[in-house]
Amino acid sequence: RQEFFFSSASLQDIVRRHLQQYGDLGSLPDKVAIQLNDTHPAISVAELLRILMDENGVKWEQAWKLVRATFGYTNHTLLPEALESWPVALLERLLPRHMQIVYQINAEVLTEARGRAKFTDQQVAAVSLIDENGGRRVRMGQLAFAGSHSINGVSALHTELMKQTVFADLHKLYPDRINNKTNGITPRRWLMQCNPGLTKLVTERIGPDFLDNIDKLQQLSAHADDPGFQKQFAAVKRANKEKLVRLIKERMNITVSPDAMFDVQIKRIHEYKRQLLNIVHAVALYDEIRAHPERDWVSRVKIFAGKAAPSYWNAKLIIKLINDVARVVNHDPAVRGLLKV
Repeated sequence: RQEFFFSSASLQDIVRRHLQQYGDLGSLPDKVAIQLNDTHPAISVAELLRILMDENGVKWEQAWKLVRATFGYTNHTLLPEALESWPVALLERLLPRHMQIVYQINAEVLTEARGRAKFTDQQVAAVSLIDENGGRRVRMGQLAFAGSHSINGVSALHTELMKQTVFADLHKLYPDRINNKTNGITPRRWLMQCNPGLTKLVTERIGPDFLDNIDKLQQLSAHADDPGFQKQFAAVKRANKEKLVRLIKERMNITVSPDAMFDVQIKRIHEYKRQLLNIVHAVALYDEIRAHPERDWVSRVKIFAGKAAPSYWNAKLIIKLINDVARVVNHDPAVRGLLKV
């Protein structure tokens, strides 16, 4: 319901403003680009078709052409289970008109697939918007793919694997749609804004051009063996660690040493992101430190940051486990501050 609500509200506003300014929906793809960020807003494909056909009288063939030209889809995961799917019965009950439209889209896709030479029945089933295995479900990834003119991965490797795995048969059906848009970073935010001390040091050595052209950072390699630069770099790192130490104390009332190794994992909490493995490693380290206090241990601070989806129970249990382990480790004098979580 939330996904539909936000999708519908956005699309109705887009169409309303477009008609106010241009008066003609035929120019929609020329004036509007809508990017589906993962499968969460994929119902937008059916909703825009509904708005065009039911509220504005656009015929199916023209509406489908406009929708495909307007939408793009960014895929973020190769895990089939991470691509949303919804029970057909649920959509038929909550959004009966949209389910009719999904069936119509699916008929178009299946007709195209069956018309392709050497497309097997198994491949036809794979491109279907309806998963018939273990209860009929609408595949939102397939819906987003079918309704978009451009489908991108977020790294070169991810995009190639997408062609070979999760959307392999759709790629064979529509070979020109998948392309790559690498998720990049800007040095202006992730260096200049986040780390002014390091920015100042780098600017002193190679000038400010790297802020507009990140490839210029390669010039730092000439200074890598310079003891003076190494010392300055270490001082910047130390200052940043001391700042984080103060923040941890202020927000969590946990005292950590800036001399410790900071072992940081900042990811949304998910089983495949492996926070569970990370906290099990913390438990193993804790047991080893207690069993062999005579060893020359490197002091370590394990820092976890992230959030779980509201309904993702296992991820919430992982958060609880991390906090439970932290409570034990951080209050055990036997580890002598060699490990903090």
